[in-house]
Amino acid sequence: MTIHVLPDHVVAQIAAGEVVERPASVVKELVENALDAGAAHIGVASRGGGQNLLRVSDDGSGIRASEVRLAFARHATSKLRSADDLLHLTTLGFRGEALCSIAAVAQVTCISRHRDEPMGVQLRVEGSAVTVEKAVGAPAGTVITVENLFYNVPARLKFLKKETTEKRQIAQIVMLYAMAYPHVRFTLEQDGREAFRTNGSGKLDDVLVAAFGVETFKQLVALDSQSDGIRVYGYTSNPGAVRGTRERMHVFVNGRAVQDHSLLRAATDAYQGLASNGQYPVCALMVSVPPEDVDVNVHPTKAEVRFRDPSAVYMAVQRAVREALVGTARPPLRPVTSQPSRPSGGGLSANRPRPASLGMPSMPPDEDDSAPDNDDTGYDEPDVSHIPEGFGVPDQPRTLPVLRVVGQMGLRYIVAEGPASLYLIDQHAAHQRLLYNSVRARVTAGQTVEATDLVGGTAWVTPSQSRQLEAVSPALRQIGLDIEPFGQHIYRVAAAPAFLAELDAETVILAVLGALQTPSDDVVDAVLVGLCRLGAVQPGTALREGEQQALVRGLERTPNPLTAPDGSAVLVEFSTDRIAREFRRS
Repeated sequence: MTIHVLPDHVVAQIAAGEVVERPASVVKELVENALDAGAAHIGVASRGGGQNLLRVSDDGSGIRASEVRLAFARHATSKLRSADDLLHLTTLGFRGEALCSIAAVAQVTCISRHRDEPMGVQLRVEGSAVTVEKAVGAPAGTVITVENLFYNVPARLKFLKKETTEKRQIAQIVMLYAMAYPHVRFTLEQDGREAFRTNGSGKLDDVLVAAFGVETFKQLVALDSQSDGIRVYGYTSNPGAVRGTRERMHVFVNGRAVQDHSLLRAATDAYQGLASNGQYPVCALMVSVPPEDVDVNVHPTKAEVRFRDPSAVYMAVQRAVREALVGTARPPLRPVTSQPSRPSGGGLSANRPRPASLGMPSMPPDEDDSAPDNDDTGYDEPDVSHIPEGFGVPDQPRTLPVLRVVGQMGLRYIVAEGPASLYLIDQHAAHQRLLYNSVRARVTAGQTVEATDLVGGTAWVTPSQSRQLEAVSPALRQIGLDIEPFGQHIYRVAAAPAFLAELDAETVILAVLGALQTPSDDVVDAVLVGLCRLGAVQPGTALREGEQQALVRGLERTPNPLTAPDGSAVLVEFSTDRIAREFRRS
């Protein structure tokens, strides 16, 4: 094969592949340029998930008329003069590839006026070729419109996700930079509808309310710590509001949103002993280090950084989060003795009431810390007279042998003895199965599912999530769940299955949205599975003897007692023969 030099437009398209991965990548690069230009207001608009149109406008310093064309050249930047400048970067952009790369794979129009010049310039670039350049009247600042992204590289279009996914990614980028720059006013419009807005007050808490919602923000704890030239500040959730995913963990280094697994791990490790394994906080952590101590030139999209002393930064983040949590958290593996914080994720407070009609008796009320203990357990003898015999319909066929409850192990498992076996029963999985079967039986029989209106608060969702909720809400009413609008992109839970009593709306709605992300032929069933996982008694919850009995009695007569609706195992059986072999007895 003959070696030859690639044409410039091909080189530009190849380079674009490193910088422009999806529409959100374009938004990221243009927003960074606007911030570097000193903008006080940045507006982002998209149509068709960003593939049809993206527009980023700002009121920054603008580009001089003589330099507008140069701004679209490769490796053209106003932010570096020498290689030494890489060691002291204070700007977000510096590579000089953003505009060139975007223009190589889209039709781009730039209108810009420098604040010191009377007239602006309009430049139209298509596939790296300038087609229009003329003087125009314009306010100070820059407006860049990107149309038909990847129109000349159709193979790239195949790798774009669904329109709703791309819109969600765009919203995520705008929210992240709004957090990092709370003094800048951000607006996001998607398909003609406003999706996000901040007021530019300079207060991070105002941005977090707009991004997370009021209910979630109430669960956050402020932090601000400084040592050895490293400052860590922001917000993190109290231990009662952790979640099952890292989706809302956000870390910023010198104003740059980064994907640094070490820093995420540092924040998570700070919850050691305060939250269960596999639970993650909601947080927005700002890490400030001297520019010479961090290398941001290690990734084409600047999504990763490298620290001169990574262990020092790790310790600073962990220490800052831990200090903020001291005095605010309760260990998860003990009964809660005061009013618990409502969780925003998958965890439940240890003493949330369980409705007897769905298979669990009421949990013990909050204890008074000042009251003397009358016994070793801390609980009075339970009154279980209200629990129906057989945990439901008495004439249901038995699916397990009669089991004698021995006790609870590790606040997670119920130990029970059968005629010829010992059983370890996962209390969380078992309760999932009972809740699911109870609701399903009522729906199948055409009966009304017992519902509650005790789900308080509201939840802010993105426009795409709003459309998802509107599409499925009518169908969800058959399982007792009624989600209704309460403002623009704000929803409340008007009614929910009784086992979700006293949860907050954001927890329930996020569980619904999470279930909708899982492909399923039966959307309602997928949501019900997610809600049962949310409402079931959680690991780490102390159960009274009567509650253990009720759970086991129900399991004995429920269909499919061996697995939970989410597929996890409910029980493990140890036969007497197996136990004898373990003790080497014949």
